[in-house]
Amino acid sequence: MTTNIKKMSQYLRNRIQRTLLAMFLLLSCAMPASAELLVLSYHESSHAPGRDKDFKAMSLETSVLAAQFSWLKEHGYVAVDIDDLLAAQKGERPLPEKAVLLSFDDGYRGMYEQVLPLLRAFDYRAVMAVVGSWLETPEDEDVMYGTDPVSRDYFLHWQQIREMVNSGYVEVASHSYDLHRGVLANPQGNTQPAAVTAAYNASTGRYESDEQYRQRIRRDLQRNSDLIARKIGQRPRVMVWPYGAYNRVTIDIAREVGMPVTMSLESDKVDIQNLGSVGRLLIGHGTTLTDFVWQVNNHIKPRIKPVRVVHLDLDYVYDPDPKQQEANLGKLLDRVKALGVNTVYLQAYADPDGDGTADALYFPNRHLPMRADLFNRVSWQLRTRVGVQVYAWLPVLAYDLPEDHPLAKARVIASPARKPGTEDYRRLSPFNPQALRFVGDIYEDLARQAPLDGLIFHDDAYLSDHEDASEWAIKIYRDNWKLPADIDAIRADPGLFKRWTLRKTKTLAQWTDALAERARLYRPDLKTARNMYATVIMNPRAEAWFAQSLDVFLGHYDYVALMAMPYMEQAKDPQAWLATLVARVAETPGALGKTVFELQSMDWRKKVPIDGSVLAKQMRLLLRHGVQNFGYYPDDFIQGRPSLEAVRPVISLAPIPKEK
Repeated sequence: MTTNIKKMSQYLRNRIQRTLLAMFLLLSCAMPASAELLVLSYHESSHAPGRDKDFKAMSLETSVLAAQFSWLKEHGYVAVDIDDLLAAQKGERPLPEKAVLLSFDDGYRGMYEQVLPLLRAFDYRAVMAVVGSWLETPEDEDVMYGTDPVSRDYFLHWQQIREMVNSGYVEVASHSYDLHRGVLANPQGNTQPAAVTAAYNASTGRYESDEQYRQRIRRDLQRNSDLIARKIGQRPRVMVWPYGAYNRVTIDIAREVGMPVTMSLESDKVDIQNLGSVGRLLIGHGTTLTDFVWQVNNHIKPRIKPVRVVHLDLDYVYDPDPKQQEANLGKLLDRVKALGVNTVYLQAYADPDGDGTADALYFPNRHLPMRADLFNRVSWQLRTRVGVQVYAWLPVLAYDLPEDHPLAKARVIASPARKPGTEDYRRLSPFNPQALRFVGDIYEDLARQAPLDGLIFHDDAYLSDHEDASEWAIKIYRDNWKLPADIDAIRADPGLFKRWTLRKTKTLAQWTDALAERARLYRPDLKTARNMYATVIMNPRAEAWFAQSLDVFLGHYDYVALMAMPYMEQAKDPQAWLATLVARVAETPGALGKTVFELQSMDWRKKVPIDGSVLAKQMRLLLRHGVQNFGYYPDDFIQGRPSLEAVRPVISLAPIPKEK
């Protein structure tokens, strides 16, 4: 076999030399963007396509892989290894200006037969991630590749791996022992990546606890590390997450097990100081050289995409009859797909009485009743079947607690006190640290239990110009902010009033930042959006009425979800009102790009739906005035309102089918 490898290596050298000049002339106009570190993710390589026709691995022809390596070398990329990364992180030596790290996942035979000769020919190093349970599968048994049985013959043997390691061209990484699969994630039967999912036990009707989850991940990573050490004499320093799925918990466990470097499938620029989360550029099945060049040149360039949102109530999906609930979900999925939007703001709390306060939640949690275990199911189906991003919509302060709850009286208080029943939302005081822990637990429980891409903070996050007069707030005003311990005294002095308003605005933003951080323990890449009242944009005095500020919001959130709702604001001319609103936002540099204009499809004052043609007209106005990010609330997918025919041509980002 060694003789064959040498022959293959010489053959490839000759072939590469013959094609180098032609490739340079072909691609010299496509110079790559400079990058501190480019990390490439490959899988299988084979010059025998017939071997792969029934196998779902992402495979490249060996000649294509050789062409990609050659292009990298001709354009100044220098291959580095894990030692180089760790040395750069420690400040011992910098990486080359154009550093590239090659990685190959899953441990296929092609790594030995095809890739190793290429590495020798180019003098490149690579990281190879192996799944222990696959390699330990007996010769006469199939490997379970996800849910599909695959011949053991497709995968490497330990003797081949040892030969590659001894060559000095390959470092073995862990790809887990048995996490390259899905686990049951909800009662409805969805399976989700094992490394980031709280497994559901159908026989007991219970999810694994956080401690059980952590123990499962630790056992798996330790088992694979022990196996690799036993087989090749070296423990892995790198963990490559199956499906690219990871969280901060798994990163910490990998580090504890001895793997300070972990790799995902995000294509963002790599931060050499954060090797616990190294993103990679995935080179997919059948990637041509032209595709490859484009990916390398553009993977870290910001690609600004319009955001088109439909804001959905899970209350419309919920039904005590599971069959009807599934039928409702089917209608929702069909509706969102037909609309052609790319983002869904999805209600995660139950609000059957419509008062905006969370009575229960749609996911398992440690504090409130669960109306139904529904959010995980709907979010997963939307993300995988429709391909949209899902932002969980949750209150920030408005949680309905029983009278005997320890936080039942930890409420926002106005001075002078409002009459009972006149407040918009029953809110927890943002100055109470126990309240922050309580709400933070809810956000963390959601992120642990359900897949999501972002958070949309509800419009309950406000404080009026007479709030908060609770004992916790007064103490903060006096001890931390050096303000009078009396709201009337603060309001009487314009300077103090202005400072008080800004501090409240920032406090609410910091509260939501803390909630997002709790959620990022399990969903580290989630984005944030926050509802904002249009009145604050239209009237400079309104910041004091709500403790909201466009400037503050732009600094804290990925998006401002502006409630562009003319009927709620009683605008006499909705079109003119919207045009003015857009103009006011545009006065702040960069604000239009980070603002999502949420239109209303229901006139709540008159309790009648807005006609779809009217909504479409408002969307067209937004587009004419330079707005690319917009959507509407609510969508009644049960009744089909607003009219799909009216709004789809305007809101859709899907390609328009060509007429035959």
